[in-house]
Amino acid sequence: MFKRLASKFKKNLGIDLGTTKTLIFQQDRGIVISESSVVAINNRTDQILAVGDEARKMLGKTPPHILAAMPLEHGVISDFEVAEKMLKYFIDRVQADKFSFGGKPRVVVGIPLDVTEVEKKAVEDVVLSAGAGQVFLVENIMAAAIGARVPIQDPTGNMVVDLGGDLTEVAVISLDGIVNWKVSKVAGLSLDRDIIRFARDEFNLVLGEMVAEEIKKKIGAAVDLSEPLEMPMRGRDVLTGLPREVMVNNVQLQQAINKSIKAMVDTIKSTLETTPPELVADIYQRGIILTGGTSQLKGIDVFIAQAVQVPVHIADDAQTCAVRGMGVILDDESLLRDLTVPSSQ
Repeated sequence: MFKRLASKFKKNLGIDLGTTKTLIFQQDRGIVISESSVVAINNRTDQILAVGDEARKMLGKTPPHILAAMPLEHGVISDFEVAEKMLKYFIDRVQADKFSFGGKPRVVVGIPLDVTEVEKKAVEDVVLSAGAGQVFLVENIMAAAIGARVPIQDPTGNMVVDLGGDLTEVAVISLDGIVNWKVSKVAGLSLDRDIIRFARDEFNLVLGEMVAEEIKKKIGAAVDLSEPLEMPMRGRDVLTGLPREVMVNNVQLQQAINKSIKAMVDTIKSTLETTPPELVADIYQRGIILTGGTSQLKGIDVFIAQAVQVPVHIADDAQTCAVRGMGVILDDESLLRDLTVPSSQ
């Protein structure tokens, strides 16, 4: 009886552990954490100086004894200790925000489609070490589909494309399962690198990653815009070593990031080419659903629709689809049972 009572007070969590952003959903409260996946550590004292958005502000600006690290790469954990410290900080903050008892929370965590057994174990171990009582792994793309209100249980084909920070995942879903999928390591960070390369090649200007991302968000576009956009691009001149500013516009950026966007489209095309024809007919009728932060790039839905000749829709609040889907999974035991990936333990 006590266990049943305690479980009512224990607030279980859904965690979207992304390369660039970590989101946490708590039962009955919604999204309680939406922070950058960055940790700043003092190497002299081994002390954590900042976590999340505060640590992100330090990227590229730290003295030698301070390391601002991103502990995830391509959606999986690349630095176990730093990832554990980051998650523990977030989970402790969530637990402290509101009085609760009932022991350690059950946690649903998203993983990429191409994850290995070793990578699965790393995720489970990190989340357990960070304070979880029990860990359930679900595929990120399935959680994103649920968060985007895709009817995954229907016997019809639904294509979901998750455009993340470091990974593009494409899946065809039907009857609570993934029929066909592809993963590409070309995603949002690839566009940032394209902009950095463009600035160096065209203007002999060295840009920081934060500057490149800001430019992408403000004036980056996959197609021609009705009203031109431009903004200053500031960096270090390669020849003189001095600070310099040049004006760039959306047309120049469109050309700079075009190759990476085409690579994302190629991943979608190759998935469609190997999908059963009955499901392709459904996708043609229902359209493709875009989720993830990179789906916010101006005109990317239009670019994909023109390239594959299929209607494309961007999900509402696309960046939070996966973590909101995990919230739905937490509330539905049968869905949790059906979608949980076998543990590596």
